[in-house]
Amino acid sequence: MLGVIITTTFAFTLYVLVALVLFIQKKQKKTIIKNSIYIFVIGFIIMGGLLYLIMPAITIPNILLLNVIVAAIFTPTLYFMIEKGEKSKKSGTLIISSIFAVSVLGLIVVFVAGFTVLDDAHQSINKEVQDQAEPLNKDDTPIAVAPESARNKMQKAMSVVPNPQYYDLGKLQVQKIDGNIVYVAPLEFTGFWKYVRGKETEGYFTIEATNVNAQPDYVESNMMYTNSSYFSKNIKRVIYNEYPHYIQSGEAQVEVDDDGKPWYVQSLYQPMSITNKPDLSNVKVAVIDPVTGDLSLYDTDKAPEFIEGSVSSELAEQQNNYFGKYVHGWLNSVFGKKDVRIPNDSGTEKSVTPIFDESGEMSYFTDMTSPKENIDSALGYTLINARTGKLTYYNGDMNNGIMDSEGAKQIVNKEFPEKNWKGSMPILYNIDGNPTWVVNVLDPNGLFKRYAYIDASDSDFVVFGDTARGTLDSYRIALQQDPSKVEASDDVKVETRSGTVNRVIVITNETARTVQFLLVDDDTIYTLNASNAPLALFLKEGDQVTMQVKIRDQQVGIVEEIAIEGLNE
Repeated sequence: MLGVIITTTFAFTLYVLVALVLFIQKKQKKTIIKNSIYIFVIGFIIMGGLLYLIMPAITIPNILLLNVIVAAIFTPTLYFMIEKGEKSKKSGTLIISSIFAVSVLGLIVVFVAGFTVLDDAHQSINKEVQDQAEPLNKDDTPIAVAPESARNKMQKAMSVVPNPQYYDLGKLQVQKIDGNIVYVAPLEFTGFWKYVRGKETEGYFTIEATNVNAQPDYVESNMMYTNSSYFSKNIKRVIYNEYPHYIQSGEAQVEVDDDGKPWYVQSLYQPMSITNKPDLSNVKVAVIDPVTGDLSLYDTDKAPEFIEGSVSSELAEQQNNYFGKYVHGWLNSVFGKKDVRIPNDSGTEKSVTPIFDESGEMSYFTDMTSPKENIDSALGYTLINARTGKLTYYNGDMNNGIMDSEGAKQIVNKEFPEKNWKGSMPILYNIDGNPTWVVNVLDPNGLFKRYAYIDASDSDFVVFGDTARGTLDSYRIALQQDPSKVEASDDVKVETRSGTVNRVIVITNETARTVQFLLVDDDTIYTLNASNAPLALFLKEGDQVTMQVKIRDQQVGIVEEIAIEGLNE
């Protein structure tokens, strides 16, 4: 309530000033005092109730706007009540009109200032530009399960929740728990009366984000303070009451600590100058205990270690917009547009997609394209560290004819028009030296159907598959068979290997039949395209083989030639 009282008090500054002017100008002092207090009390209650619902941050633009609104509604009433008993109704009008004019002028100044500080907002970003673009390595882990698919599976599992009619799923958040990358989604109340009946939610769901066959797990953990709770138990209001001068970025998300306890996490920032534009050099994160309502505020990089996304996806999206559009200020973003880049809206969370690198740190990936319409070339991409907020932009040879993420999605969309399958979550990988878009193919319900590997420099070079490993192997084989993709194999030396076949499988997809096998006492997974060695389709356990192989990633071997004892002789 304290934040609301402070905000409402500030909102009546102009009204009090007008009442003071009338008190000085008019003769009926007692009438003015009585009417002013009467209207102030009624107005304070009405506006306080509205602001309790809206919870605007205490910033200069918000306070100016609220003052103009309050004065426009309640000052004419006060003026009419005072002037009703006097003959002259013009005294004080000029002064009051001047006060209004100055306030409106202040709003205009703030509005104009919002454009002038855009360059400062761009400069406030902790950023680095890398001239040499390196697409993501295969060891960087994207989210393989689309949010739609994860949410669909969680919704179907709601029957395990007590009183499921009270709840719906809240915001999905990606996090690493016990070494596994998972979606976390809290239960949220579906309405006011459900909150009144339920008082507290029952827990949250998790589901692996890198395994398309994973099923959700329900974790019982009662939460009293949530995004969907009302009155003092609402997360946004808990933060607002303590830090009303901060602007909250997006909706608070749930992250789980090492003991399985959920916490609500919310990114905050203070505005720049006299505007509401964010100062991205001073971002905070609020962490709320959903059982007790206890709140702690941290610098984003000082948050508890279990928190992966102390910088929210909404704030990361803002950073991308400010970084790309206002590189040379607002005027340049409208006229000329020199060096302007626009983030593509292809991410799993807003326009960004979370990934995890080898060290376990989460970043937000977004590719950037030209503001010119009908251009589907990638100018580069950004990675925003989800704890520090540091933005790294990679460009260089990215703009040499490499399609952007929207182009990659369109290729998938056109492949299955009769099934209405769509491309989702494109991530740019470096597959054996070739920039490659890896895209999930989803049905209309958001359920995973297959993977698409698309050569970012050749829209006709596409490989589809049912599994990540199988599709990657097929794509690598296809790269080796294409004379224009010599860089895919030149960096790997050919080895001669031989041994006894221990296990063998044949994988069939729309583009090729692939044979994969293991040798006795050898952990390497050998893969070959059956079109190059048709007899390999008859490979069985116990066969003796001699091969010319290119070994990748320690345990992956691409077979170029094979001799099978008893078949090739």
